[in-house]
Amino acid sequence: MAEGKTAKLQLGGKDFDLAVLSPTAGPDVIDIRKLYGEAGVFTYDPGFTSTASCDSTITYIDGDKGELWYRGYPIEQLAEHSHYLEVCYLLLYGELPNRDQLVDFETRVTRHTMVHEQMHYFFRGFRRDSHPMATMVGVVGAMSAFYHDSIDINDPVQREIASIRLIAKVPTIAAMAYKYSLGQPFVYPRNELDYASNFLHMCFSVPAEPYQVDPALARAMDRIFTLHADHEQNASTSTVRLAGSSGANPFACIAAGIACLWGPAHGGANQACLEMLRQIGTVDRIPEFLARAKDKNDPFRLMGFGHRVYKNFDPRAKVMKESADEVLDLLGIHNNPTLQVAKELERIALEDEYFVAKKLYPNVDFYSGIILEAIGFPTSMFTPIFALSRTVGWISQWKEMIADPQNKIGRPRQLYVGAPRRDYKPLDAR
Repeated sequence: MAEGKTAKLQLGGKDFDLAVLSPTAGPDVIDIRKLYGEAGVFTYDPGFTSTASCDSTITYIDGDKGELWYRGYPIEQLAEHSHYLEVCYLLLYGELPNRDQLVDFETRVTRHTMVHEQMHYFFRGFRRDSHPMATMVGVVGAMSAFYHDSIDINDPVQREIASIRLIAKVPTIAAMAYKYSLGQPFVYPRNELDYASNFLHMCFSVPAEPYQVDPALARAMDRIFTLHADHEQNASTSTVRLAGSSGANPFACIAAGIACLWGPAHGGANQACLEMLRQIGTVDRIPEFLARAKDKNDPFRLMGFGHRVYKNFDPRAKVMKESADEVLDLLGIHNNPTLQVAKELERIALEDEYFVAKKLYPNVDFYSGIILEAIGFPTSMFTPIFALSRTVGWISQWKEMIADPQNKIGRPRQLYVGAPRRDYKPLDAR
């Protein structure tokens, strides 16, 4: 992070020199850390769209070019040549593992996939019809009560153990939340299965008969995990960092991230997208909904198109579209009305002048929802799957923050526009 350039701020007849930091990639950043102390003013940036809250070596996004890198590696290369646990290692430790390192890491994760048996009873406190995300927020937060030997954030060994436990156990917890909502028995993890296959087995197998995981579906699932593993300083990642800045234990921080991810504008977008496709219903109704989307006075929004960061095609969507086509062909799903609407809507959006001009390309949520429904997941499980995918990114960001000597508790400031100072009036004087 190079320094040297400065920016000048003129305020109240005084000049203030602000350092300009140059990153490895991306725009320069004006350092305003001393601005309040020296000039007595704050900056105003709702949504933090122009504010860097930290420096990081983990993930980089170029929204104009449509690029996403994990530790410098383009997401397309990782999705094609790598697999999720190798990507986990990369995000956690900064480099791709050699063969021995990968075997050791995979073994450690595999050996931690079971959850404490008493956690089974914890699930029974929830209603059967509760949303799986509600269950996950509670159970992941409660991990600090079951694994209190790894909550000392000042101990690097405990931080490492907590990291492995979270990566290993969150899929088990997500699968348990799904099984609980169905009234089916919990399925224990199988050590001979790979990460994605194990998750599918825990979700779809039953004790009454054998279940064989289709390798193609496991590969599609693994890609979904990989493509969602991290995405820079988004809302949930920022929530994890903010919670972690207070010294909260890692399980509490990840539970906070899951709670934030639940929002329909964030992790719930793929669920909202599929629900929109069902609302449209049939191909012949698409023109009606496109007209509504273009009408500024109509609150209807097309979900699954465009992205807050990407002003070009979402690089994850290209990979996800390939997986969607493979899964639909494998399962022989061609006549499903919802999927027909999705295909036609995709075709129109890529050609329609309105969408092209505004660069409203189908994003990763558009395709991931199609894949997950085709595999057999209800929409209520889309966000929990996103949460388990993102867990490694949250942990990587949390670990980076804890190790940063500049780390301090997050404390955003505000532009106060409330009442001026006034004196209290007794009740009989009001």
